Amino acid sequence: MGYWSIKAPGTAMLALALAACSGVKQQPYTQEETVDRAKADQVKMYSDQEPVTGPITFYEAAARALKYNLDYRLKLMESALATNLRDVSSYEMLPRLVASAGHLGRNNDSGGTSIGIEDRQVSLRASTSEERYRYIGSLGLSWSTLDFSIAYYRTAQKADQIMMAEERRRKVAQNVLQDVRNAYWRALGAQRLLPQVDGLLARTNDALRQAREAQDKGLLPRQEILAYQRALLDSVSLLTIRRQDLEFSQAELRALMSLPANAPMQLVDVPNPLLPTLGPDIGQLEELALVRRPEIMEEWYRKRANERDIDIAKAQLWPNVSLNVGRNYDSNAYLYNNYWNATGIDVSINLLKLLALPSLNATQQSQRETDDSRRIALSMAVLTQVRVGALRYQLTLQEVQFANESLRVDASLLDYARAAKKTTLGSDLEVIRAEGRYLLSGYQREAAFANAEAAWGRLYNSVGLDVFPPAIESYDIKTLAGEIQRVTTEMEQSALLRNTTGGGAGANPSAQ
Repeated sequence: MGYWSIKAPGTAMLALALAACSGVKQQPYTQEETVDRAKADQVKMYSDQEPVTGPITFYEAAARALKYNLDYRLKLMESALATNLRDVSSYEMLPRLVASAGHLGRNNDSGGTSIGIEDRQVSLRASTSEERYRYIGSLGLSWSTLDFSIAYYRTAQKADQIMMAEERRRKVAQNVLQDVRNAYWRALGAQRLLPQVDGLLARTNDALRQAREAQDKGLLPRQEILAYQRALLDSVSLLTIRRQDLEFSQAELRALMSLPANAPMQLVDVPNPLLPTLGPDIGQLEELALVRRPEIMEEWYRKRANERDIDIAKAQLWPNVSLNVGRNYDSNAYLYNNYWNATGIDVSINLLKLLALPSLNATQQSQRETDDSRRIALSMAVLTQVRVGALRYQLTLQEVQFANESLRVDASLLDYARAAKKTTLGSDLEVIRAEGRYLLSGYQREAAFANAEAAWGRLYNSVGLDVFPPAIESYDIKTLAGEIQRVTTEMEQSALLRNTTGGGAGANPSAQ
């Protein structure tokens, strides 16, 4: 009867638990919840940002992008998470201090009798030395060499993962800075050229209307007027395409700085800075890249982290020593001592596991060779990037010189067209065509300079140079911008990078 009285409630509880588990169903989010989540995410995108109070310099744009860029924020959080995981793992090296308490009970007495080994006769009547219901408690301290070794290697592995996360953060920051360098100068060119492009488009469309009227009235030969219209239409098409490019560059810069689409953005319009030239020894840049590139450093830390797995497997082969010290309590009234201290030491080893040692040594050697090969292959790719980046930058400098010359020639042609302007329709059209060529040359000049800055940024990135302080989130925008400017200037004036090549003043066409 007692057996069934205990079994029935247990069976009922098990059935109830199974029913509860089978009844759990996930419901999809409602449309209202989705909309609320989207609004909350949009607010978080632009929260806790310093307001834009004036025109933005390149260094302020870089500071805003580094401080508020969402990809960079994500890498910061990943680095913080890796640090927290390391801290948690380090606690596993401490001894285990376990406190326990409980209440024990049974529906009958525990006890028994004893019999003689030789004659099998009962020598004692049935007795018990344990109460049916009692309380127990203990406080024990235990320490194991195996647990300590595994926790030590795991903590060291987590520390390497922190370093890897930090290198990924550096890489994201370098990529953000490169993207800002690429977008800022294009956006500044857009700010310079868009008003003039819009004005010229309006005058070109008006000239087209006049040309159609002249064609209808027969004021000029039909072939000549159609040729003028064809030239005007080609100019409108090119200007429209360039205008779209200019607008896209401004939108890209807003996104990099995490500015809302409707937020005002005015860039500081100053003459384009001098473009630096490379030192004669590209080999020094290659050596610097092998030391500074985050990807190579991450692979180096990964090699050490991979070795920790083999170290853990080897630690499980050796003898494990366990030490135990504890204080115990039992409320059993039949005990002579209800409180007692217990100590113990235990040494154990799995002898069969020692057979895995040669395989582990071979695996460790193969892992090292694989990691080294991966890092060397990556290093070769990095050197190629540096060489290609240096060559690309040199070519973009030539493009800037060619664009400057083209702009100079088109400016002279525009002056000549204006000086030779007559009252005839053809002269007006020729001036408009000259203005269109001049604006297109201005666009090409701005694009060439932006391409040179982008190539310079890629070379920066290929070397792995950092131009920002380690704790970006602790700086305000102005201080961070000043720090970026200081480090950038020092880099460009170093022995490897000489700031001697003129980029020329920014094209600022004044065609009216």
